[in-house]
Amino acid sequence: DINALCDEYLRLVYHGFKAKDKSFNADFDLIADENLPKVNIIPQDMGRVILNLINNAFWAVKAKSESQKSKVESEKSEREKSVDAFKPKVTIYTQLIANSHMLIAVKDNGNGIPQENIDKIFQPFFTTRPEGAGLGLAVCLKNVQYHGGTIDVRSKTGRGTTVAVRIPLVSHV
Repeated sequence: DINALCDEYLRLVYHGFKAKDKSFNADFDLIADENLPKVNIIPQDMGRVILNLINNAFWAVKAKSESQKSKVESEKSEREKSVDAFKPKVTIYTQLIANSHMLIAVKDNGNGIPQENIDKIFQPFFTTRPEGAGLGLAVCLKNVQYHGGTIDVRSKTGRGTTVAVRIPLVSHV
């Protein structure tokens, strides 16, 4: 049940971020396609994919939030700070596509991925994060491909990223 898996990991990752940083706040939402059937996948593998994508999305909005806070604090009065405050948000969408594929899309309104890094993010050991090992997205790609699926990344610098995973409903797994 992909919808249940997405819901569970969305809450788990958010509360993990809150546990590490009590001041962290973000909106999050799951827009689940109720018509999505149960699929034949390896739950641990797809769970790892979903967990990693959600973790990356929360990391992106947290980084943008922190940079916005420091920028706002140095440039604006108290009144202006409350008006222009950035509101971090992570949304997961699930969708049945043409009764043949499922889509899991993780969207954030973080800083986005620079275009020159889009092609590199799935390479083992490539990372832009100070604490990252650069294996997360490489493992995600392998797991998705093993299930016969694809990953598509769309990002706009300063506006956010959407990572869409597409898996056939009839998998060879």
